[in-house]
Amino acid sequence: MAEHHTGPVETGAPMDYREHEKTYDMFIAATKYGSMLLIVLLLAMTAGFFGGAGLLGGLFVFIILLAAGIFLVR
Repeated sequence: MAEHHTGPVETGAPMDYREHEKTYDMFIAATKYGSMLLIVLLLAMTAGFFGGAGLLGGLFVFIILLAAGIFLVR
């Protein structure tokens, strides 16, 4: 038969909420900037491959959009 416990299931160390908040904030920032970077990369590839801008044009579009994205995401 199963044992029946009446106490708490976990009696570990208390949570470090300050460290938890820092980890959460870093995760949100990485997600935000990572998503922005991928969108900028796809737009630059589209301009370079399909827009006729070529390699240098796509690189130029990437740099301009990356700078604008970082400014807007902050």
